[in-house]
Amino acid sequence: MSIPTRVALVTGGAVRVGKAIVVHLAARGWAVAFTYRTSGRAAEALRQELESEGCSALALAADLDDARTRRALIDETLAHFGRLDALVNNAAVFPRTDFAALDEPGLLAVLQTNLVAPLMLARDSADALRTSRGCVVNLLDVLAQRPIRGHLPYLVSKAALEAATRVLAVELAPQARANGIAPGIALFPDDYDDATRHRLVRRTLLGRAGSPEEIARAVEYLLVGAPTMTGQVLILDAGRSIPS
Repeated sequence: MSIPTRVALVTGGAVRVGKAIVVHLAARGWAVAFTYRTSGRAAEALRQELESEGCSALALAADLDDARTRRALIDETLAHFGRLDALVNNAAVFPRTDFAALDEPGLLAVLQTNLVAPLMLARDSADALRTSRGCVVNLLDVLAQRPIRGHLPYLVSKAALEAATRVLAVELAPQARANGIAPGIALFPDDYDDATRHRLVRRTLLGRAGSPEEIARAVEYLLVGAPTMTGQVLILDAGRSIPS
């Protein structure tokens, strides 16, 4: 098998925003490895769909909380494709957490998935990314800048990952880069009713939600369209983070 020109590893790539990123990059000639945890059927269907369209894809079952599994993801991607140009840290958990019921195990579990795993994947892929002069893209959340009640572990993890993105830029320089994307509303949780969705959209300056496809285009821009951008965060929130 010939070595592809560009290879990306996308965590949580079988569904929702992650799937949009995988599909977008594959359509633009990237070979894409993507992980899933519980969405096995969706992952296999996506892999088959991409390969039927002539794209190179690799679906990898992974518990990102496990150190050996994370290292194996990098090794399998390199063994299969021969290089790595991009790590897109998309996988995350979004639990609702009542502050009065906050406990240490619950907090640490969210930090493990949303902060520790992305940083360890960046560390484990650093050599390959330096070789290819590649880039890490961390998926963040604009709510880390304008917090809401009921999601303390999640928002703390995303705020920490945003800060870590700047530190990663320093650690990976000068050969590789790290940037982030902080979306506002791109996809609602499945349990949000129409009234809740409309109320949240009305809070934005533009009065509309974003889309997974917009995020995917932003990922591509950070990977290939802005070769001197590092340590920065793109905010895609329809103006929600701007006080009005």
